[in-house]
Amino acid sequence: MSGFIIDELPLLLLPALVALFFYVNVVRWKRMKRLNLPPAGSGWPFIGDTFAYLKPHLATSTGLFMEQHISRYGKIYRSNLFGEPTIVSADAGLNRFILQNEGKLFQCSYPKSIGGILGKWSMLVQVGEMHTEMRMISLNFMSNVRLRSHLLPEVERHTLLVLRSWRENSPFSAQEEAKKFTFNLMAKNIMSMDPCEPETEKLRLEYITFMKGVVSAPLNFPGTPYWKALRSRSKILRVIKQKMEERIQEKSERQEGAEDLLGWSLKESKLSKEQILDLLLSLLFAGHETSSMALALVIFFLESCPKAVRQLREEHSEIDRKKQRGEAALNWEDYKQMEFTRCVINETLRLGNVVRFVHRKVLQDLQYKGS
Repeated sequence: MSGFIIDELPLLLLPALVALFFYVNVVRWKRMKRLNLPPAGSGWPFIGDTFAYLKPHLATSTGLFMEQHISRYGKIYRSNLFGEPTIVSADAGLNRFILQNEGKLFQCSYPKSIGGILGKWSMLVQVGEMHTEMRMISLNFMSNVRLRSHLLPEVERHTLLVLRSWRENSPFSAQEEAKKFTFNLMAKNIMSMDPCEPETEKLRLEYITFMKGVVSAPLNFPGTPYWKALRSRSKILRVIKQKMEERIQEKSERQEGAEDLLGWSLKESKLSKEQILDLLLSLLFAGHETSSMALALVIFFLESCPKAVRQLREEHSEIDRKKQRGEAALNWEDYKQMEFTRCVINETLRLGNVVRFVHRKVLQDLQYKGS
């Protein structure tokens, strides 16, 4: 008799689970109807539209998923992403309203899956005083004086390294070169790691695996991008921790440490080691992804605009002509004269999709255009 009950138990549970699923969805549907929320797509149970939403697309478009949903439901609609009910906005007015009221009506809030990869102390998932403190550390490190004396020369040096590595009449991927350039620049300023070192290249390859998991479905099973990203995160943090221990040792021996963000954070902040680790990883992530994509898009757009290329060459040739004899390196005054260059960058950011999405959590009920 007990064997019969055990054998039949799965068959008895299945209808109960189906009924429970429909009951929960009916209750949710009635609640959503009362709240007068934007229209919604159906999506799959539990996972919603996550897979379709994360499907790769050209950075010069919003992607097929967004285009189809905007066509069907409008620029503001409901969905289920990363296992959570979500309102998606492609409306410029609403997006501006959200950003203008951050900290008042909205706050930064990424899904748990993304927070699990970036770390609980990541500046991208922190809010309130901790976010402010971490933000001030990075801003104070990148002061106006440091931008002129350290960052600008480093940008030029890394640019020349990339340009000199290209062989004449040999094809290359502009996107891959932009990513390599940006990563090496960030690694140098964060941990004083030089681009020619095998350790830097090994870290860069781990970072590529890490990035593939950040924008993947949160499936933590062996072999999935998310699972691989968590393993790469551990390896990246081990490298940063090793560099941290070296700085602490240098400090105890009264040696002058390198002038990078790691040394600055240990010296000028009251953050714990764990908090510094997550801060450096989040800044490596944020700085690398946006900058490398913007660089690749600049090259992409310039290819179809010879007039803009000519104006860029004329502007930079004029800057070079005005420099004194024997003065080769770029300086802050040269940078300030690059007016058309800044126009090209701004237009690229307007036309290109540098950041695929940002997440914000609403802090109170509100209405926008009657809904």
